[in-house]
Amino acid sequence: MNSNILSPEIQKFITANLNVDLQKFLLKKSLFSGVSSLELAQQILGRQIAQKKFPFMLAENIIFPPHLNLEQASSEAAARYKQSFISGKNGIDLTGGMGIDSFFLSQNAESYYFTEPDEQLLEITRHNFSVLGRKNIIFLNQTAENFLEQNRHQFDFVFLDPSRRDKNQNKKFFLNDLSPNLLEIENRLHEISKQVFVKLSPLLDLQHLMRQVKVSEIHIVSIKNEVKEIIVKLSKISNENPVVQCVNLETSQPDFSFSWQDEKNAENPQYREPQSFLFLPNSSVLKAGAFKLTAQKFGLKKLHPSTHVYTSDKAIKGFCGRVFEVIEENFNPKKSMQKNFSIISRNYPMKAEEIKKKYCLAESENDYLFFVKTLKGLRCISAKIVPDF
Repeated sequence: MNSNILSPEIQKFITANLNVDLQKFLLKKSLFSGVSSLELAQQILGRQIAQKKFPFMLAENIIFPPHLNLEQASSEAAARYKQSFISGKNGIDLTGGMGIDSFFLSQNAESYYFTEPDEQLLEITRHNFSVLGRKNIIFLNQTAENFLEQNRHQFDFVFLDPSRRDKNQNKKFFLNDLSPNLLEIENRLHEISKQVFVKLSPLLDLQHLMRQVKVSEIHIVSIKNEVKEIIVKLSKISNENPVVQCVNLETSQPDFSFSWQDEKNAENPQYREPQSFLFLPNSSVLKAGAFKLTAQKFGLKKLHPSTHVYTSDKAIKGFCGRVFEVIEENFNPKKSMQKNFSIISRNYPMKAEEIKKKYCLAESENDYLFFVKTLKGLRCISAKIVPDF
C-alpha cells in the first residue's frame, strides 16, 4: 500500500478528477512524486465504481485496490442483504478480499476473523476498516486452507467467497475449480461452525450444486433484475428440500420463497393465449426454476410449456416481477409507425438485439414488444408496463 496516496493534496486531486478520461490520463506523467499515474488512475477508478457499487466506501482517505478486486467484490446492497440472515457473536471470513461483505457481517459481531493471503490487499483492507471505524476485526495474512489446518477456534458462523479465477484470470464456476476447493474443505468447515455460508457464481446450475454439496438454504440475489450472487448455507446432513429465497434488490418487487420439493410437486400450469395482462418473473425466480409455483401462487396461466411468460385477465398485486397490460395480441412491427419499444424475447428464434436491429427499434421505458412462442405458434405482442406492481 502506498501511503503517499493519503496526502491531502493527492486526495483532493483524485476527488477533482473523477470524470477524467482514464486512458488519456495514463499516458501523462504523474504530477506527484511518490505516486504514479497508474496508482492515481486506480484510485479514481475505485471511486467511480464505489459511487454506484458501494457508496459507503466514499469516505475520505479510503484506498482502493486494483480493478480485479473491485470487480470481484460484493456490492453494498448484496452485502447488506447477507447481513439480514448471517449473524453471530463471533464469525470469520475465510476469503476476505477488499472486505465489503465482512464490513457488514462484522457489524453485530463481538469478534470477527478476516483471512486474506494477498499481503498488499490485506494491508489496504485493514487501513480502510480503520478509517471506517471497524475495530473488532482480527486480520490474518494466510490462506483459508492454512487457517483451517491450524485453527482450534469455534465460530458462530463461517463465510467464504471462493475465488472464481484461475492463474490466468480465466473465470471458473464449478465447485472443484474454485480456490479454496469447497469439496475438499467442506467437512472441516462443519467442524468449526454450525453455520457455513458460501457465495457462489450466478452461473452455477442449481441441480448440479445439489448433487455436489448438502445445503439447507439457497439465496438467489438479483440487483435490478440481474442475478449477481448465489449464497448457500451448507448442511451436515443430506437435505433434498432446501429453502430457496429469491430477492431482487433495489426494486420494489417482493421476495419469493419456496421449498425445493414444492416446485417438483406442484401441478403443471394451464396454458392459454395472451389475456389482458402478461407477467414476467424477475431473474432470481427464473434462475430458481420456480415455473410451476409462480403460476400456482398467483393463479396465472402460461403461454407455452417452455415460454416462462404468464398471463391473466386481471392485474395482480404483489407479483415477483413485472406486470404488463396487453395492447395488441398480434402486433406487426413492420407496419407500425412507432419505433420505440423495449424488446422481450422468450422461447423465440431471435434474440432481443437481433429483433431490434431487424426492425430498427429504439428503447422505450413503458412500451414493450413480447416476441414469444405460444401454443398457437410464434407471435409479437405489444404491451405497456403497469407501474407500481
